Amino acid sequence: RVYRLKELEQIRNTRALAYVTGDRGPDLQTRIGMDVIPLFYDLLARMGKQPQIDLFIYSTGGVTMAAWGLVNLLREFCDRLGVLVPFKAYSSATLIALGANEIVMSKMGQLSPVDPTVNSPFNPTLPSDVPGSPPNFLPLSVEDVVSFMDLVRDEAKISGEAHIAEIVKVLASDVRPIALGNVYRAKQQIGMLARKLMSFHMDSDHEESRINHIVETLTRKLYSHDYLVGRKEAKEQIQLPVADCSEDLESKIMALYHGYAEDLDLDTPFNPELLLGNQSTKVVEFDRAFIESSDCTYLFHTKREVKRVKTTKEGIQLEGFQQRTLEDVWRIQPRKTA
Repeated sequence: RVYRLKELEQIRNTRALAYVTGDRGPDLQTRIGMDVIPLFYDLLARMGKQPQIDLFIYSTGGVTMAAWGLVNLLREFCDRLGVLVPFKAYSSATLIALGANEIVMSKMGQLSPVDPTVNSPFNPTLPSDVPGSPPNFLPLSVEDVVSFMDLVRDEAKISGEAHIAEIVKVLASDVRPIALGNVYRAKQQIGMLARKLMSFHMDSDHEESRINHIVETLTRKLYSHDYLVGRKEAKEQIQLPVADCSEDLESKIMALYHGYAEDLDLDTPFNPELLLGNQSTKVVEFDRAFIESSDCTYLFHTKREVKRVKTTKEGIQLEGFQQRTLEDVWRIQPRKTA
C-alpha cells in the first residue's frame, strides 16, 4: 500500500494521506469519528506544510463535526486540498470532499447526499430479541421529518395553524419533542457547514448562486440519503469541482483501493453465524480502518467476543447473537524493513 501511495504522490506531485474505514455490514462498520483528529495531526506534523495535500478516502460516513474538524486540520498544513475517491465517499465523507479545491473520482467513485441522521437517547427505541442487550435507538433522518411535513402541506393539502398543530402533536407523540429539536438543529447545521467548507476554496461573493445550488442539491433535492452521485452528475449537474482523471491516475487510485479492500476484507460481509460454525462462543479480531501516509500507518483494531444466544418469543424459540467488544484501539503499524 505504501508503494501505491507513493505512486500517487509522484503522479500528482503532492503529499498524500489515506483514510479508509471498513464497512462489512452494520455489525462491523467503522465510522468517521473525532478520535482520528490527533492521529491525522501526527501524520501531518511529520510531513509539514505542503503546497497541496491529497486525501484518499473510502468511507460510508460518520460524525458530521469530525468531517468539519478534519478539513480544518488538513487545511492548516496545505494551501490546496485534493480529495481522491476510488469508490464510496458517503455522507460525512462527501462533506469532507466539499472542503477540497478539487475532487478526483474514479469511474466507480460515488458521493451521496449530506442530509444528516440524528442518533440520540431521545429517539424512539427499537425492540430487541436478544436478552440483556443494550437499547437500540431508531436513527432519525432529518429529511424524513421534513418530508413528512411536506407531505402534510403539499400532498394532503392540510393548512391552517390549528390543523398543522394537530399533525405536529401526532408526530410528537411518536418522536419526542427534544429529538425533533435535534433534527431541526442538525438540518440548520449541515447547511452552514457545507457553505463554510466550500468557502475555503470558492468566492462566496461571486459564486453564491453555485454554492446555494450545491447545498440545496446535497441536503434536500436528492430526496434519499441512499442516493448515489457518480462523477458525471457531480461535475455537470451538481457543479462540484471534479477534476479530470487520466487512465494512468485511475489505475493507480484503484490499485491502492484494492490493496486496502484486501487488508480489511471489504468484500467479505461480517456473518456471526458463519464465524461461529458449531461453536457457541468465540473471540475474534478484526482490522477495521487505516489512516496512512508514506511515513507512518495507524491501524484500527478490534477484539470482540461473539456468542450464540437463544430466546423465546410468543412461544417460538429464536436464535440470535450477542457481541461484546473487548478492545477497540488505534495502533501504529510497524513498517517492514529490508
